[in-house]
Amino acid sequence: MKFNSLNISNEMKKNLDSLGYTEMTPVQEQTLPLSLKNRDIIAKAKTGSGKTLSFAVPLLNNLKTSLFRIQAMILCPTRELANQVANELKKIARYQHNIKITTLCGGMPYRPQVHSLSHQAHIIVGTPGRILKHLGEKSFDPKDINTLVLDEADRMLDMGFNEDINKIINFIPKNRQTLLFSATYPSDIKNLAKNILTNPTTIEIEATQDKVNINQKFFQVQNKDKVNTILRVFDTIKPESTIIFCNTKIDCDNLADDLEDKGATLLVIHSDLEQRQREQTLVLFEARSYPILIATDVASRGLDIEDVDLVINYDLAFDTEVHTHRIGRTARAGKGGNAISFVTEDSLHIYDELESKETLTSTKELNENAYIPTSLWQSIYINGGKKQKIRTGDILGALTGDIGLNKEDVGKITIQPMCSYVALRKNIAKATHKKLEQTRIKGKYFKVYMK
Repeated sequence: MKFNSLNISNEMKKNLDSLGYTEMTPVQEQTLPLSLKNRDIIAKAKTGSGKTLSFAVPLLNNLKTSLFRIQAMILCPTRELANQVANELKKIARYQHNIKITTLCGGMPYRPQVHSLSHQAHIIVGTPGRILKHLGEKSFDPKDINTLVLDEADRMLDMGFNEDINKIINFIPKNRQTLLFSATYPSDIKNLAKNILTNPTTIEIEATQDKVNINQKFFQVQNKDKVNTILRVFDTIKPESTIIFCNTKIDCDNLADDLEDKGATLLVIHSDLEQRQREQTLVLFEARSYPILIATDVASRGLDIEDVDLVINYDLAFDTEVHTHRIGRTARAGKGGNAISFVTEDSLHIYDELESKETLTSTKELNENAYIPTSLWQSIYINGGKKQKIRTGDILGALTGDIGLNKEDVGKITIQPMCSYVALRKNIAKATHKKLEQTRIKGKYFKVYMK
């Protein structure tokens, strides 16, 4: 089913087409015809199924841009997911000028958010705790909200947001559309849905696409052999981009030390890192400046990192759903990928509980040679971002126009509120860094650092 068959404006259709959205995914095909008729929806769909577009299209379709009041609220479990959703919404909404989308998340200064809300917005995206705080202190008036979205509702309840969500519901109008998206549908989600949705249609999408495209294998190993087995996996698959999941922060740090001793360049992300460090880590990994990311499950949900070639479960996840979310980091949007899980004697009981698992195999089929993934890219940090009115084209123009690089030498560009990152071919990054320090961007000089 194509997007141009939907009852939406021609401007939105053209913008979706320009973004590469032509054919709908299964979740979009089943939800959009109903949600565009203002029906309440419960959609059980895995991360990476295209659910953001499933709620963005009806939400924007209902928006009255001339009414500069908050008309839609999107609740997300983490700040990372909220920022990701807000950025995607901005792309989808660009067909219409002056749509203001504000993020309200914990871990960020509170007073600037209050100041931003004083200038009004059309849509707010955020975490339940911070949104509830703003509602309690009357930072914004919720009376015009006509659409409520709960994204990854099961994750929010796992994190203890049930009470906050119910308190938020008491602040917003009862006459509204509510769209609930969840990867799983346990009893606590059913109870929440009873309280906040009106005659909802329930839609369940099987993640058959991921199952087809992920080459998943389980290898029986001893703990002492895990590091060498990772190197053999690297040599067999030769990935450009790998996420390795550990169950604890200590295991992440120890594995990072062991792999660095073998010559690997890598990044680590877990809950000990400050929010700013976590965001920078993900930007650098997504830009492919580092080929390996070692993570706890803080990174296993809600992060739409494209083109991850390989996921390794250094430790098996304790929960079947967590395992599914982990390996779902590869084979995004129908692309192929590999998932390798290590099974030790201590974790055989977890392996036995996994649904639709592959056969436990020997590591003999892996190449013996050690291969260390390397990156062809190096990221540059620029001390200026959206607040300084910098856009992607400004950085690309400085690099290709003033400095004279080819477009092929420039990789992913990420613009954040107060800084920017640009990936460059590693062989030219050092020389370009020096030139960029002496090149104006938007008529100004900015401090530039290698990352």
